Amino acid sequence: MAGHSHSANIAVRKGKADQVRAKLFSKLSRYIIIAARNGGGDPDTNLKLRYAIDKARSVSMPRDNIERAIKRGTGELGGDVMEELAYEGFGPGGVAIFVDTATDNRNRTNGEVRKFFEKGGGNMGGPGCVGYLFDRKWVIVIEANAVEEDALMNIVLEAGADDMSRQGDVYEIICEPTGFSQVQESLAKAGLTAKSADIAMLPKVSVDVDVETGKKIVKLMEMLDDHDDVQNVYTNANLTEEMMA
Repeated sequence: MAGHSHSANIAVRKGKADQVRAKLFSKLSRYIIIAARNGGGDPDTNLKLRYAIDKARSVSMPRDNIERAIKRGTGELGGDVMEELAYEGFGPGGVAIFVDTATDNRNRTNGEVRKFFEKGGGNMGGPGCVGYLFDRKWVIVIEANAVEEDALMNIVLEAGADDMSRQGDVYEIICEPTGFSQVQESLAKAGLTAKSADIAMLPKVSVDVDVETGKKIVKLMEMLDDHDDVQNVYTNANLTEEMMA
């Protein structure tokens, strides 16, 4: 089964920025806050929160920071209300760019995201201008050394997953948001633990671009991703390793 690589072709993460601990912890705190606000503060019953906590622990985020973020999400602590906003627009070459944010000040975020689009050779559009080019799906990542490919494929297909593919040393499983729980339960019954699980915007059709255009797209996505309010940046451009180097 063919599939897009969530890690290589869809979301460009800026490694340099992620090495700055304060910035990374800020992004993860917002992710935890949103997860706790939407599904409650118990990671045993809120899978999105569980994976957000796992992601925070994987980069040694302090326990106090994690617990404080959960309490902010559930309303136990005061502070500004965090909300999820999506921004859409076009990058170099006319490719689609979709930006997920978590912000406590939509006016600030709106102005700064628009500025980055313009600085990066693109332009921000209105709601829905490129969203129809993507599907919002769960992307579940399983370590490849944990299970044989055929066995995993049988498990996830029977559970209703859309797609599965191997990407290097991991398997990526794609499923509808409504089918996530069933896939997760089937994996758990098979004794498999996900390395990560995230909601992502996957392009319905990827668009090929030349190397120079691709590098400009990557630069724009890195600028956006470097902003504290931005959680994820997606494109329908087919980005190669040469473009991301």
